[in-house]
Amino acid sequence: MLDLSQILDLKHGIILASGSPRRKKLLEQIGLKFDVIPADIDEDDIVESDPAKFVMELASRKAKHIAAKNPNKIVIGSDTTVYLNQELLNKPAEEKDAYEMLTQLSSKTHQVYTGVSLVHNFSNNLTNFYVKTDVTFRELGEREKYAYIATGSPMDKAGGYGIQDDFGSVFVEKIVGCYYNIVGFPLSRFYQEIKDFNDKL
Repeated sequence: MLDLSQILDLKHGIILASGSPRRKKLLEQIGLKFDVIPADIDEDDIVESDPAKFVMELASRKAKHIAAKNPNKIVIGSDTTVYLNQELLNKPAEEKDAYEMLTQLSSKTHQVYTGVSLVHNFSNNLTNFYVKTDVTFRELGEREKYAYIATGSPMDKAGGYGIQDDFGSVFVEKIVGCYYNIVGFPLSRFYQEIKDFNDKL
């Protein structure tokens, strides 16, 4: 089985500061060995409206929070948001929020932003970056929206949908950019960034 740690000759162990099952699965897909320690931080005080700055700020907070108690590990923080009409669409709080988000996204092109932060406290190294992907939805019918919401799937996802879902996938007409970024983690860019990050340690 592929072991990315050996390929990159990683100098330290890895911690993913996220409880997202999608990010865990994606990192396992590329053969990375890591521990999972979700970062319990307050997200409500972030007033940043720029989507790139928002996701990087949140990713950085998560990574730094876990790195404080694990100074000799490389900690990965990450966050994803959906951006439409100068508005951030994060996870819906209620089903009506999910309905409103899907209605807004219908027949429009939106942007998915994922921010990633790499932190190694012992060497005082920090890298933040983001990736943007354009996603175009076809027109969504009312029955489709209600049926999808009834599955519960939209409730833990930015923008109220998941492109990897069995039904959410049929909403997407076109993407421009990294597919994995929409799922929640930009694998190709991450590979390049952690390679460079590890070389500096």
